[in-house]
Amino acid sequence: MAKVLIVDDSPAQVLNLSTLIENWGHCVISAENGNQALQIARDESPDVILMDVVMPGMSGFQTTRKLSKDLATCRIPIIFVSKKSGEADRIWGMRQGATAYVTKPVNPEKLLIAISDAIAA
Repeated sequence: MAKVLIVDDSPAQVLNLSTLIENWGHCVISAENGNQALQIARDESPDVILMDVVMPGMSGFQTTRKLSKDLATCRIPIIFVSKKSGEADRIWGMRQGATAYVTKPVNPEKLLIAISDAIAA
């Protein structure tokens, strides 16, 4: 069982993702924004982070850069889960330190594969 941190400002998205992930046998924690994500990632050391891109304040791209540069969190794999579906967004997300990029609406099979691959790496 893995601990998965979901970072998304939409309660509906958090609920949908949490339900999927818990049904796969994983534990879920969540953050509403980038600042919360930074603190929770340091405190909880999740096995993987699912990161939205568009959030108020600090974007998912900015949060991922900070997590990737912090010695306490730099080894945590990050998967972007976003409505931003352009190739440039995916490439930029990967350059920020993400291990995968999944678009919304989420294909459960693709998300499960991305989480499994991130945990196994």
